[in-house]
Amino acid sequence: MTEIVLFSGNANPALAQKISQKLGVPLGDATVSRFSDGETRVELQVNIRGRDVFIVQPTCAPVNEHLMEAMVIVDACRRASAKTITLVAPYFGYARQERKSASRTPITAKLVAEIMEVAGVTRLLTLELHNSAIQGFFNIPVDHLFVKPVISEYFKNLHGNVIVVSPDAGGVERARAMAKQLRCSLAIIDKRRDTPNECEVMNIIGDVKGKFCLIIDDIVDTGGSLIKSTEALIENGASEVHAAITHPVLSGTAVQRIAGSKLQQLVVTDSIPLSLEARKCNKIKQITVAGLLSEAILRIHNQDSISSLFL
Repeated sequence: MTEIVLFSGNANPALAQKISQKLGVPLGDATVSRFSDGETRVELQVNIRGRDVFIVQPTCAPVNEHLMEAMVIVDACRRASAKTITLVAPYFGYARQERKSASRTPITAKLVAEIMEVAGVTRLLTLELHNSAIQGFFNIPVDHLFVKPVISEYFKNLHGNVIVVSPDAGGVERARAMAKQLRCSLAIIDKRRDTPNECEVMNIIGDVKGKFCLIIDDIVDTGGSLIKSTEALIENGASEVHAAITHPVLSGTAVQRIAGSKLQQLVVTDSIPLSLEARKCNKIKQITVAGLLSEAILRIHNQDSISSLFL
């Protein structure tokens, strides 16, 4: 059987180490550093000829730096004659620009897909894409996993008047799946986004009065949408509001805004490492997706079905 070789870039080495421990496969020895002018320098210290290589590198902030770093590692693996090169990018940067939202704008999710293929990625393993249709931008296999099993396990002991809330119409499918898993009802927040990172809550579809509201979403960035959604739910009679959001981008003053909000708890995954400020915030709880990713890696390597992980 072909051996697994696991490499990590500098984007999320802690997650890579957890995956390594779950798989019982040591991280491959590699130099991933910078030249004095900032160029990425990569040198692999292990023989990977004819092996299945998995590179753990979410393209999180600084996105351009980590994306380029991933591509240089991929190129090194391709030139070292790896059998397959799977990029394990739990967070796929540029996913929010997946269509022409206005005249003369790019579709950067498609651009990034093309860059990955040209570099030599033979398979992508990712989590909770902003839009599932992004899979169609690739001409290589894309394994798009959902964190529903991880989130539902964390909230498995919820009882009483629980309702899952989608913060916008686009996230209804994700929220509905979680509501089904938790066996509770669903509410939807109808909002209007006038400019990027800013929104105005318009209306709540569903009865949230006296209920434990759980907001489900894929990305929390500035926190503005999350906080306004929380305020709207409280104003409509919710007893308390929690959120479970996969990717903690948390840019700008997001952490301070969340700390000062009426949100009881924000549960995020380690698809993106938390800043020191976020780790100190008692409202933010991080849970790991290492088990989910390591299981997917093992099944890909053994050429087993991973369809059950998509459910």
